[in-house]
Amino acid sequence: MAGLTTLSNEQVATIVTTLVMTGRPRPRALPDAALRLVRWERPSPDRYRTLFRRVGARWLWFSRLVMDDAALTAIVHDPAVEVYAAVDRAGIEVGMLELDFRHGAACEIGYFALIPELAGRGLGRWLMAQALGLAWRGGIERVWLHTCTLDHPHALGFYRAQGFVATKRTVETFTDPRVLGVLPADAAPQVPLLARIR
Repeated sequence: MAGLTTLSNEQVATIVTTLVMTGRPRPRALPDAALRLVRWERPSPDRYRTLFRRVGARWLWFSRLVMDDAALTAIVHDPAVEVYAAVDRAGIEVGMLELDFRHGAACEIGYFALIPELAGRGLGRWLMAQALGLAWRGGIERVWLHTCTLDHPHALGFYRAQGFVATKRTVETFTDPRVLGVLPADAAPQVPLLARIR
């Protein structure tokens, strides 16, 4: 039965899709890119949040912005979590990749993004090729990730084109991070801000 759920003006809702890859993809040529991937060993919370905000504010990413330093450090300094920055020729960090190996024979691509200005240039395929090359290592039987309807409108199709299969959908609601002051009011202009900012 269909139905609508009313949210308060402070709330945002999104449909989250989980996607899984259960076999290592066949090798293919690495797409050209004027970027390089740099491993961040034990990044400071401030450095991590700066890049997280740069790549994710457009999509209302906020989860790591509201964690206290101790909680965030526990994740990004965990030996089973790998954080990478995509860096351009000028040395500017323009993307991020986070791989989480904390759960047995699986690797979660926890965060995967380039700054919005790079969308549509084919660089996502380069970053995904890097991600899959790093994720599929000895003992890994499953690589998974999730996307949501707040992400880039082509994100779901992109992940499917890379070989991921959608397996589950859930609805997530949360207080709009712009209302909380975690992100500026002009972040994610494609998502209407209904509540008044004090």
